[in-house]
Amino acid sequence: MSAPANAPSSSPLLVLVANAGDGSISTFRLSDGALERLAVAEGLTGCSAFAVDAERDLVHAAVKGAGEGENAGLLTLSLDRATGVLTPRSRLDLPDGNLNYVALTRGGTGLLAASYGGGYGFTARVADGEVSEPVSRIAFANLHSVLASGDGAHAYFVSLGDDLIAQYAIGDDMALHALSPETVAAPTDSGPRHLVLSDDGSAVLVLTEFTAQVLRYARDSATGRLELTGSAPAADPSAGLGPSRLGLDPKENHVIWAADLRWGAPAPSGDGARHLWASERAASTLGAVTVAADGALTSPEHFTTTEPQPRGFDLSPDGAHLVAAGERSTTVSLYAVDGDRLELLQQAETGAGANWVRFV
Repeated sequence: MSAPANAPSSSPLLVLVANAGDGSISTFRLSDGALERLAVAEGLTGCSAFAVDAERDLVHAAVKGAGEGENAGLLTLSLDRATGVLTPRSRLDLPDGNLNYVALTRGGTGLLAASYGGGYGFTARVADGEVSEPVSRIAFANLHSVLASGDGAHAYFVSLGDDLIAQYAIGDDMALHALSPETVAAPTDSGPRHLVLSDDGSAVLVLTEFTAQVLRYARDSATGRLELTGSAPAADPSAGLGPSRLGLDPKENHVIWAADLRWGAPAPSGDGARHLWASERAASTLGAVTVAADGALTSPEHFTTTEPQPRGFDLSPDGAHLVAAGERSTTVSLYAVDGDRLELLQQAETGAGANWVRFV
């Protein structure tokens, strides 16, 4: 598993955790298999997503309005790696609603964003620690995530409400240009939510919220176009969860409520397979789908019960550790990763409503 883009190799390994309930981001240091909380940045109302520019030590954090009449925003903060302190640097107002996903491309000079409640996504330029006004904007129902291809040539926006992935070329100025077709379908009522790209750019994998399927889309590296080629369930079958749908309360109806998707290390088999971890909030589990070298998907064999309602988690650059956060918990859990199994090492206090985790 590769290190975060442009991360200084000699820097301490940090973990940032957004606590939406407290409006804060906790900074931890991971050392000798233990987490130490270094600092807490407060005043980040409803923060539920951020992206890290490791080369410039910048964090672009999505926040809600602090009071009546105040717009949501994208707040850029400077990270002091020695102390873990985050210092506000600039802010972009977002009058049309808060963001649920923020991603960077082109070495941190381009930014992509998606808004679930606002139903819009956009691209922007980043220079001198400031995010520009949107360059391009798109609209689909309940946009939940977005990522650019590794070469920064294409962007993929996931619409949970419309059951699709929208696909674009990115111009030199960060403008979006729709591919033909502009959208690729996901299974009806599956609720596609989060996505990852393969290291070689040959596939996009998407986790569905309502059915907890990992969908594999083959990607043409030249044109950027996607084609659905396979899927595998990622929820614990012993939990007895039924499929969900938009507007159904998963806590009251005992239905699937999948959330995040993150690459792990290569599988121990040594045959080129890789683990792809997924979280499911109704049963509060983590499980690893096996992705074979040819792209074939195999459902998890083992599931770990983790923090209550685990919306966000991440793995260390070497794949040796996993940190998971729960929306109904004030702690994060640190695990040692052994193939597709997790060993709990520590629980550390972070804050209320923890929901986004990134190693830095």
